[in-house]
Amino acid sequence: MSVSTHQLDASKKGAIVLCGGKSSRMGQDKASLPFGSELMLQRVVRLLSDAVDSSAIVVVSAAGQILPPLPPEILVTCDENSGRGPLEGLAAGLKAMPHHVDAVYATSCDVPLMATEFVRAMFRHLGNHEIAVPVEGEFHHPLAAVYRPRVLSVVLQLLAANKLRPRFLFDEVDTIEVDVESLREFDPTLSTLMNLNHPEDYETALKRLENRH
Repeated sequence: MSVSTHQLDASKKGAIVLCGGKSSRMGQDKASLPFGSELMLQRVVRLLSDAVDSSAIVVVSAAGQILPPLPPEILVTCDENSGRGPLEGLAAGLKAMPHHVDAVYATSCDVPLMATEFVRAMFRHLGNHEIAVPVEGEFHHPLAAVYRPRVLSVVLQLLAANKLRPRFLFDEVDTIEVDVESLREFDPTLSTLMNLNHPEDYETALKRLENRH
C-alpha cells in the first residue's frame, strides 16, 4: 500500500493516551509500572512527544486514578462513563483536544516499546481520510490508529446507541485500513501493537528493553 504524500503540519498532530482501564489481568495500575528509568505512562508520553505537538497530548484516566508526574503541558481528562471501552476514552480525549489539531493518534498507556516511526507512518497513511487504522486479517487496532477530531460527533452517536465496538465507527466514516505487514518497515517487530496485559508480557517487554542497550 502506498503512503499518501499529503503531509500534516507537525503542529497540527495530537495524541490521546488511554490509561483508565482496570488493569485486572496485570494486577496493578499499568500507567505507574516502572519501565527503564521511567514509569510506563511517562515513557509513552515521551515517545509520542517525538511525533506530535506535546501540548496536544491528552491523557484519559479513570475518575480518581492517580497518575505519575507528567510534563506540565500534557492535558489530562477523565472518562465520563467507566467500563465502556476505547470509544468512551476516545470521546473524552477528542473533547479535550486543542482546536488547532487536525489529526490525532490514539494509543493506550501499556505500549512502552512503541516505535515513533510507526506513529509517523500512520499519520502519513491518513491522507484525506477520516481514520487510518492498522489491520491484521479481520482484526483492527483502534488504539494504534489516527482519527480526525471531527469524528467525535459519530463516536457520540454510537455511544448513545450503546454501539461500543470501534468497528462500528470504522464502518460509519471514511476509513483507510493499513495492513500491519506494511508497517514492519517502520517497526520490524510491530512492538507498537504489543499491549502489556499480563505480568508475563511486562517481563518480556523489560527483557526486550535490556537487549536494546
